[in-house]
Amino acid sequence: MKKEFFTWRAALILLALIVLIFLPKFVSGYILGVFSMAFYLGVYAMAWDLLFGYAGEVNFGPTFLVGLGAYGAGLCNSLLSVPLWPSVLIGTVAALIGGLLLAGPSLRLRGPYFGLVTLVSVLLLGKLITVFAGYTGGEIGLTLMSVLTISSTGNYYWALGFVVLSAVVLRLIARSPFGLILEASGQDPVATEALGFSVTKYKMLAFALSAVFSGLAGALTVFYLGTASPGTVVAVFVTVQIIISTIVGGRRTIIGSVLGAIFLISAGEILRPIGQLSNAVVAVIALLVLLFAPSGFAGMFTRGGASG
Repeated sequence: MKKEFFTWRAALILLALIVLIFLPKFVSGYILGVFSMAFYLGVYAMAWDLLFGYAGEVNFGPTFLVGLGAYGAGLCNSLLSVPLWPSVLIGTVAALIGGLLLAGPSLRLRGPYFGLVTLVSVLLLGKLITVFAGYTGGEIGLTLMSVLTISSTGNYYWALGFVVLSAVVLRLIARSPFGLILEASGQDPVATEALGFSVTKYKMLAFALSAVFSGLAGALTVFYLGTASPGTVVAVFVTVQIIISTIVGGRRTIIGSVLGAIFLISAGEILRPIGQLSNAVVAVIALLVLLFAPSGFAGMFTRGGASG
């Protein structure tokens, strides 16, 4: 029965992937742009799920890591004329270093204090971007010299390839012995320590992995958009999108975060004609999902679905 379940789930994933691969042949460039942004948001959310879903740490500052990657890459390209891919690498390293510097003292805290420290880090980064507007472009944004491609189809395939690769790698990590120990440390840190595993070390490694994927996604996002601005990679609103994507898509499923991101971005675009009410409608839909399907979209086909 279990084998049949996993075969069925694999078939659904394969079917969805085939649909996404051939999607550019049937939809407009605008629709491809919507999906591209959803894919990048999906990577942000998957990276966040590794910390929240598995390590049990509520990080209210995922956009601190995304922002470091985005602005690290953007500043190198715009101000120093560094080519695109070396800039992406530098942005990813900046996110990793910043993440480790933040995680070091933060992971020593317990309860809501860890979340508060990560939230303050986002607010501080946003303030620094504003203060040094002469270099960062401030609220207006920083225009980059390079872009991934000017083709909407090309940008779509870049985003699709990136989200699929990220999902595969993060899923393998989550299902590895490291992921199992990380999950145990999130659920019962005392028992995990008693078994001889360093909870702090495993959570630090999880934070580093989250930083790498967040920073890389942030760097690729700004080279997709051609500009880096607080509203797209640092704002608290983006943090809320990441959290909702993960919760609605399915916590501790990794791939559910992508489903949640596609739902969130697509619903926002579909409801755009009703103006500010669109955010309220999306919030109500998300609340209904949490109330009646607490395991999220992906949870219907994984643990929750299996148990049912």
